[in-house]
Amino acid sequence: MSRHEDVRSVLMDREGFGQGDFVENIRLFYGPEFDVLGQRSYKWLSEVFLMQDPPHHTRVRGLVTGALNARRVRAMEPRIREITDSLIDAMLERGAGEVIADFAYQLPVRVMCDMLGIDAEDPRLPAVMAAIAQSFIVFEARALSEHELATANEQIKVLQDFFEELFAERMREPRDDLATALVQSGGQEDSLSHDELVTVAIGLFGAGFETTAHMIGNALLSFARYPEQWAALVAEPDKLAAGTVDETLRYESSLIATYRTALRETNIRGETIDRGAKVLTLIGAGNRDPRVFDDPNSFDISRDAKKHLSFGGGIHFCAGAELARLEGRIAFEQLARRLPTLKADASNPQWREGFLFRGLSALPVSW
Repeated sequence: MSRHEDVRSVLMDREGFGQGDFVENIRLFYGPEFDVLGQRSYKWLSEVFLMQDPPHHTRVRGLVTGALNARRVRAMEPRIREITDSLIDAMLERGAGEVIADFAYQLPVRVMCDMLGIDAEDPRLPAVMAAIAQSFIVFEARALSEHELATANEQIKVLQDFFEELFAERMREPRDDLATALVQSGGQEDSLSHDELVTVAIGLFGAGFETTAHMIGNALLSFARYPEQWAALVAEPDKLAAGTVDETLRYESSLIATYRTALRETNIRGETIDRGAKVLTLIGAGNRDPRVFDDPNSFDISRDAKKHLSFGGGIHFCAGAELARLEGRIAFEQLARRLPTLKADASNPQWREGFLFRGLSALPVSW
């Protein structure tokens, strides 16, 4: 489905639609005999609260959002500005460069390291980042090749080992960071188990940098195609940076689509959806619905784009939305202020492979 109203209604309907049976969902792509939970990467994915329905989803998400609360996120603003400026300093020193690797990925990774209390100079970090890219392929709604699945299984082990060690350290020596807050979240009975802590941390770390990096890269590509919009941001960064985040998420969404399972028979626009049926909600299409957004195929950072669907909806609304908005706002403010002549090369954008997520693998820039 592609209408904004229909996509939103499915995403918001916790009684009628959910994730459904994880094992059966994956077997749709591999066949009925496929040992889903025998694959380390799929077993990890099955335990991510995003892929679950209540009541387990409710408990884990509540503990995560309690640790990643608005107060903690707002308190990060000065540090996010500091990190952003240091990355821009490095870009200026190098001269023209490649903004995805040099800035778009670095910013959210360093912010998440700061929040979790991970040393940004930890020599294991490059391997952790590579492991995210190679293991998060299991989020794609398709059958992976034998090589892809074997690699994902190996790389999720790299991530589990890294975060198991992090949480073991925080249990021994608590600090004022998100890792400690997660360890201490909830009461004694409903606090996260060690395995849940590791699963949540991998999800937060990976989702936190992948989608935010895509948002920054997609915005800079859009600005290259609409230079008058960049000029407007440069003229009023304080006024337009927040709107740039929402318009980018609407116009060039990092999340193109997502699946839901019908939990009961229901009817949408005269069509009967059987219980157990899989529904594909086309978020990218809903974000360009002319019934909701005027001139939807134009990039306009002055419009009110807050009704975009890119953070999902209902009980699965993105837990890191506030952090992503803050990172994006600061990034666009500072890039516009400090690199007012910044221009991306839009002649041959290199899009990452995959269907559900949309982002660039490389984007050369100059100024």
